[in-house]
Parts: sequence; structure tokens; C-alpha cells
Amino acid sequence: MAALQKFWRDRRGTAAVEMALVLPAFVLLTTGGFGVVMLGFSVASLNFAAQDAARCAAVKTTVCTNSGTTAAYAQTRYLGLPISPVFSYSTSPCAHTVTASGVLSLNLLPQISNVPLTASACYP
Repeated sequence: MAALQKFWRDRRGTAAVEMALVLPAFVLLTTGGFGVVMLGFSVASLNFAAQDAARCAAVKTTVCTNSGTTAAYAQTRYLGLPISPVFSYSTSPCAHTVTASGVLSLNLLPQISNVPLTASACYP
């Protein structure tokens, strides 16, 4: 009986037990936060590339001479995750329009989810 009471009062090792309980949640939240940040960066980079290419088509006519060179210029301006975005250029009622699309594969624990990313920019 005295040994059992001594066992319940002993506080050695509680920090290790607490760490074992908290560490998995901390690691999952940290890696999940990193994934969300990289997704946001890819979306922002895709928007920037589309906007810069639309401006290039309107202003830098020696660099972005046709649809192919404008799409190639946009491809060089994209700096996000390697999703191989597809850029297209057209002249629409609002002037020079560049659209972009790509698919980001997120490796979640039970499955891999594909997240479609799109961007569109128009420069008068």
C-alpha cells in the first residue's frame, strides 16, 4: 500500500509525458501552417504573373509581341510551387487579358487532394 502511494505522488517524468502528448499536435499544426503559407504564396505568384504579363502585352510590345511570347513571359514571372501553370493571352473588350490555371496537389494524410488555382488579369 505504501509503495502504491509513493508511486502516485512521484512527479518525475511528467514533463516527458506532457511533451509526448503535445508534440504530435504541434508538429501537425506547424506543417499544416507551412502548407497553407505555400498555397497562398503560389496563388499570389500566379496572380502577379498574370498581371505582369497583361501589362507587358500592353506596354512592352517589343517583348510581348504575340500570344506565345506573352504566355512565355508570364511563365518566367511565376515563382510559386512547381505546378506548371498554363497561361493564355487574348484581347477582349477590356484590352489585354491574361488568364492562368494550374493544379496543386496537396498530400494530405489519407489522400492526395488536387486544388485548382486560377488567375486572370486585364490591362487597358
